[in-house]
Amino acid sequence: MNMRRVFLCAMAAMFAMAGFLQASGPGTSTNLPATSPATSSIEGVWRVDMDGLPAVALVITSEGGSLSGAVLFYLHHRDPGQPWTSSPGLPEPIFNPKFDGTTLTFQVSHRRAHPPRTLSDPPVSFRLMVTGADKAELEMVNQDAPEYVLTKSEY
Repeated sequence: MNMRRVFLCAMAAMFAMAGFLQASGPGTSTNLPATSPATSSIEGVWRVDMDGLPAVALVITSEGGSLSGAVLFYLHHRDPGQPWTSSPGLPEPIFNPKFDGTTLTFQVSHRRAHPPRTLSDPPVSFRLMVTGADKAELEMVNQDAPEYVLTKSEY
């Protein structure tokens, strides 16, 4: 399966997961509100590539009246003598999202990241700081990890 098809399938799974989370949430209505001006700067699909390959895709929505979404991390690997490739992991829902107008904080389960050794890991906290109209920086909170510059696109 080519990488574009894998990416599209992974994105479809993320959208389905985000929709499922909204549909199963308390107080859900079939009359979905328009994007709130307070959250419009954070809503959309945020992506980052590394070396021309997808690295992270983050979907943020406020359908149903509250923020929700999912994140997909890609594994970069290279066989000896071969170019780098990127393969998607499993999309994970974000939880405990909080947005103050410029910074979104949220958590992601780490249980399925590298099983079986991560099955009892606590959630990982992230911070997405909006730095421009369609730019943001993503960082893991309290971790010695690089920051990533993401670009936003509409759904």
